[in-house]
Amino acid sequence: MRVLHIGKFYPPYAGGIERFSADLCAALAARDVGVAMLAHASPGSRAARSFREDGVDVHLAACHGQLLYAPVSPSFPLLLSRLIDEFAPDLLHLHMPNTSAFWALLSPAARRLPWLVHWHADVPLDVRRHAVRAMYSLYRPFEQALLRRADRIIATSAPYRDTSIALAPWSSKTHVVPLGIGESPPANSSAEKMEIVAKDTSAQSIAWPGTGLRLLAVGRLSYYKGYDVLLRALALTPEANLLLIGSGECEAGLQALARELGIEQRVCFAGHVDDAQLALAYAQAQVFCLPSIERTEAFGVVLLEAMRARLPVIATTIAGSGMGYVVADGASGLLVPPGDAAALAAAIRRLGDDAALRMSFGEAGQARWRSRFTLDRCADRVLDLYCALLPENRRPAAARPTRSPTQARSGERGG
Repeated sequence: MRVLHIGKFYPPYAGGIERFSADLCAALAARDVGVAMLAHASPGSRAARSFREDGVDVHLAACHGQLLYAPVSPSFPLLLSRLIDEFAPDLLHLHMPNTSAFWALLSPAARRLPWLVHWHADVPLDVRRHAVRAMYSLYRPFEQALLRRADRIIATSAPYRDTSIALAPWSSKTHVVPLGIGESPPANSSAEKMEIVAKDTSAQSIAWPGTGLRLLAVGRLSYYKGYDVLLRALALTPEANLLLIGSGECEAGLQALARELGIEQRVCFAGHVDDAQLALAYAQAQVFCLPSIERTEAFGVVLLEAMRARLPVIATTIAGSGMGYVVADGASGLLVPPGDAAALAAAIRRLGDDAALRMSFGEAGQARWRSRFTLDRCADRVLDLYCALLPENRRPAAARPTRSPTQARSGERGG
């Protein structure tokens, strides 16, 4: 079995979809699947690149920039045609949203193959950028043509599937396969999750901004992440301090807000950090928070990272988002209304005042990750869908037997 994945970007480009897609490709390669990935180089990279990583043949098309989040890459359709000819895939796995995936609609060679569309997120129509909403009228016909042509569609959670206007006409072929992450890096796997004081990490590069409750947030500094709400909640909880990892277009505004609120001494804007520093931050934190305010937050892979690290989590109850699907409210974390700084502050205080509750939530969260959201579980379910699309002689020798249609409906589509 040979599968060509078509993505938007690829690590080290920062992003949850990018990291997951790379990890999934590596996990499938470990299951005797021949895997290639076609994506774009980072915006502004005008040279194409090809390399092999973790058993995956990676091909990155030159990218001159982005227009309303869409990569500008004139060479992408030519590279797609070349890879279909040279790699000879048995099927295409298209990660959406990604305007460049639309080129498959115009490729006779691509249209002769089975397609699996991985629906990571809708194009959000409630975003603040009016141009995005205006351009969707042009985007939607291609989006629907792609979904119509797909043999199978993966949604990452049942709530997202059930509230997606784009997926509504295609529910009969849409299967729920939650995202998953692997084990912690070996270098950090022996570290026990415990209450670690900041002075014990003086030799490390992660610097907590105070000695109170250590609150961690990780993600791109974009408006829909709700970090302005988190800062306002922090102003109401003087017993807490915040380490905010990530960069983005809202960074300067958030720093200005921290100064305005008088909490700049309790907030550390760490920017981008490497994997070792990120693992250290998860190990030392006491509470994790993802305060997103819009359905643009489709799943929240960072919630899985926090749960894996036995951290209690606080997230928001956005209708149709997968966050409420990932977090078991009152068992592995707390869910609060989006945009409500007072409710968020109350959740922070509740966890800050109760070490036993933090430990209970952390243990339950890690157990929930292991039972539902591991990378192995996700890769096995994706491989099941591949096998259902291909004749037996094209399946990898290591593939598990394909489940019956009844089992597939109850397992894959049931969430």
